[in-house]
Amino acid sequence: MNIVVIGTGYVGLVTGVGLSDIGHSVICVDLDESKIEKLNAGVSPIYEPGIEDLIHKNVSAGRLSFTSSFKEAMKDSDIVYLAVGTPEGPDGRAEMKYIESAAEMIATEMTRPTILVVKSTVPVGTNRKLQNQMAEIAPYPVSVVSNPEFLREGSAVHDIFHGDRIVLGSDDIGALETLKAVNEGFDIPILATNLESAELIKYASNAFLATKISFINEIANICESTGGDIRQVSKGMGMDHRIGSPFLNAGIGYGGSCFPKDTSALNEIAMDAGVDFKLLREVIETNKNQRLKLVKELKMRYASLEGKKIAVLGVAFKPNTDDIRDAPAITIIRELLDSGAYVTAYDPIAYENAKKVFGEEVYFAKTVKQALQDAEAVLIVTEWDEVKEVSPKEMLELMKTPIVIDGRQCFDMHEMKEHGLDYYSVGVGEIDAKEVVGN
Repeated sequence: MNIVVIGTGYVGLVTGVGLSDIGHSVICVDLDESKIEKLNAGVSPIYEPGIEDLIHKNVSAGRLSFTSSFKEAMKDSDIVYLAVGTPEGPDGRAEMKYIESAAEMIATEMTRPTILVVKSTVPVGTNRKLQNQMAEIAPYPVSVVSNPEFLREGSAVHDIFHGDRIVLGSDDIGALETLKAVNEGFDIPILATNLESAELIKYASNAFLATKISFINEIANICESTGGDIRQVSKGMGMDHRIGSPFLNAGIGYGGSCFPKDTSALNEIAMDAGVDFKLLREVIETNKNQRLKLVKELKMRYASLEGKKIAVLGVAFKPNTDDIRDAPAITIIRELLDSGAYVTAYDPIAYENAKKVFGEEVYFAKTVKQALQDAEAVLIVTEWDEVKEVSPKEMLELMKTPIVIDGRQCFDMHEMKEHGLDYYSVGVGEIDAKEVVGN
């Protein structure tokens, strides 16, 4: 099967590589020529563990290629996957201009009847609207299939081959049967639905997982006030098979490219449908509040942060990715800077993206130890292995003031206390109150 994938971001590139690896002939298209140049040189424009090995393997096998030309890609295509971004707009709704532009270009360049597979996360009703709009432009019949992605950044290569399900939504039975055949090589359960159900499955899934995160963070707040330990509470809850352990790790809230925009978009979808989704609004609000917990905890130690050297360990929204889109670290660092602190940050992968946001406002250390040198406090924001491997002894030796504010439960409180560090971990309660330190 000749397949075209439009977009070479996290979703498009992993999808294209995955489809080629199960035997299809795939051309990935991106209008950003710098990305295509990198890909043709065997270099991934995104950080995703394992992706470059698969690129080399399938390019060498003649199943995978890259171009910036729509016309070149479309001339022999049977199926086109659309995987362009739908970022959150100023009103909370998904921004659709990239989807609509790409769909118009596809319709214009079609050379035969085509199945359009929409991987992008789009509001309910979008795929049916695209179907109607493209039918007015395209010289050949087009069938739209909604195929939402469930890839986790940092684990996307694993997920493409070991997903829980593949959702295919369409009113065209023939198109559904074709897509089922295309996906057989993944050996993953397939659920066929109508267009609207497929669109909602993606939003509902992400919103439910976001709800679990916000819920456990509120339980963590109760633990802090009562002397409980959220790690023990989460373990006890997760042992109930009806609940499960994933997404019950308390911390500083969710971030990244999916959960924040998808929860906001679903809230807007609900309002447009006349549904008052109070629970989802509270999930979003809880997440916003959770991001500043570490700074609030730090300000319980210092009456003022003016001129204080604060280390921030981790900028990416989670490990194994360079993605800082809507990362909690961005909010935290900005609050520290606004409070007059001097910020030194460390991230093994995402530092280049972070530099584009903060420029010279933040010093980016090359190692964890360099970030800790003479710091008057450290905030742990992303649980990179390099961060978890630092010992309490090293913190004591390197830091000017051994205050450790841990947003990811990276260390054992008793061990940290035994070494003489002032240690706070999200969701672990203490009876003794903190004293405010003067300037």
